[in-house]
Amino acid sequence: MNTTQQALLRLHLTPGLGRIALFKLHHYFGSFDAALQAPPQHWREAGLTEALCHKIPAENGEKFQQTYRKLVSQQIHLISFWDDIYPSLLREIHDPPALLYLRGQLPEQECFAIVGSRRATSAGLTLTRELANTLAQHEVCIVSGLARGVDSAAHRGALDAKGATIAVLGCGIDQIYPPENSKLFHEIQQKNAIITEYPPETPPLAGHFPGRNRIISGLSRGVLIVEAAEKSGSLITGDFALEQGRELFAIPGALQNPNSRGTNRLLKEGAQLVTEAYDILQSLWPNQPTRQKQSQHNNFADQLEGSALSVFQLLGHEPRHSDDIARECGLTPMELSAILLDLELRGGIQTLPGNHYIRG
Repeated sequence: MNTTQQALLRLHLTPGLGRIALFKLHHYFGSFDAALQAPPQHWREAGLTEALCHKIPAENGEKFQQTYRKLVSQQIHLISFWDDIYPSLLREIHDPPALLYLRGQLPEQECFAIVGSRRATSAGLTLTRELANTLAQHEVCIVSGLARGVDSAAHRGALDAKGATIAVLGCGIDQIYPPENSKLFHEIQQKNAIITEYPPETPPLAGHFPGRNRIISGLSRGVLIVEAAEKSGSLITGDFALEQGRELFAIPGALQNPNSRGTNRLLKEGAQLVTEAYDILQSLWPNQPTRQKQSQHNNFADQLEGSALSVFQLLGHEPRHSDDIARECGLTPMELSAILLDLELRGGIQTLPGNHYIRG
């Protein structure tokens, strides 16, 4: 941990000095090292009270040293808003964390959040795991909150696929909550990431979870709510998603199921309906062929030979004009027309306006 991170940690451990104060200090002084060295009256000029200056834990004090040793021994890293490694999507929300504690390593893939009821049905848990597994296979990082129920199933589905997942905590990075997720916690930190904005030893208080939820949606391109009662906390994540300009998805459920009332309401209000992972992939990553489709294309190509195979291999997911295809394949317009018609009838390609073609 470098001196800048140590300075940030001391400030973050200061009672009464929160996220907004950290942004004010960095904006005014240019660095946290400079803020620590500044006299109290300069803090007042930065918009903070002088009293905060006197509450900063000493560098050689027990509180700072105990926390510092814990972070080093448990390989917990600090990521500030001003670091290059800070997640770019999270940086864009209107109330981003000034500091994140990290165990593990942040994946490089784009993220998608899956949240839902802690008391989900067995069918809901199975579907969650399958959805997360498929998305992870397509190199989408699954973000959730390590809670019981849907959150745990989402993380597990990603891990089953040997994919990426991020767990966002509503407590300190040294707290495992709920306790029964200890194994899952350690599995995630080994190759993926566990993050929180709360300092070590912070308990999982109810008031922390809305803040945790804004990070879950803030990290992600979209948010899927699997099961949620009418007043479920998962709906708060959905509210944050809409506020942050993220796409909101929901899975429909039986009218008699209390866990479906929240998700069914979201669908009535305009959330995108999901019945399989490809609904999400096609909405957020429409130009990225799914592995299922790629496999279908490979099987289709195996049935072709000669000029038909050359034409099919030339086409992709960007429209190509028939003149370009004929020129590159060395075919006459009549020869190409017959091949294109055959490929279209067999479901391998699609015809677009203006004599353009793409794979089907």
